[in-house]
Amino acid sequence: MVKNILWDFDGVILDSMQVRDYGFRKIFEEHSHEQVEKLIIYHRTNGGWSRYVKIRYFYEKILGQNISEKEVLVLANKFSDIMREELIKSEHLIADSLKFIENNHMNFNFHIVSGSDENELRFLCEKLKIDSFFISINGSPIAKNKLVFTVLKDFGYKKHETILIGDSINDYEAAEINAIEFYGYNNIKLKEQSKKYIENFNELQLI
Repeated sequence: MVKNILWDFDGVILDSMQVRDYGFRKIFEEHSHEQVEKLIIYHRTNGGWSRYVKIRYFYEKILGQNISEKEVLVLANKFSDIMREELIKSEHLIADSLKFIENNHMNFNFHIVSGSDENELRFLCEKLKIDSFFISINGSPIAKNKLVFTVLKDFGYKKHETILIGDSINDYEAAEINAIEFYGYNNIKLKEQSKKYIENFNELQLI
């Protein structure tokens, strides 16, 4: 029986992809369109990874340049300022998953494990008035597989009673590493990868 649900955030609870695309384009606007679009492809392919990883990838792999930790943090903070301004709008919430969360937060132990910056994530959840639905809200710079491990350990959850709902291959991998069931959502490509896939939450049955 499922008792504990770990939620990804972007693409599962919040429809934020286009806003985050804009954020990366904005902080790297002095670079060429071709270079930035390579980052956007990488960002979309690796939705569960943090902005810190993506910023470092842009410099080291696309530009072929070194970047210090301080410079990464400056760019990450600029990105966060853009996100905090735009993503507090409730229109970005995904109605399908939100209704399930609202109706079932007393029936399951809900936690967020996200690639988004943890401080920003908690800020957004508070502003969107959804923070009370979750026992804990966890984000980057800690890697998602480690976030999952920590939630399982700190709360003493049994793995066979715990699932992760996500929309990216990184979410799938985090579940695999921690030996918990993965449910794909909002990404048709995950239908082939995951044994369980949520078409819509009205039809979701958890045993």
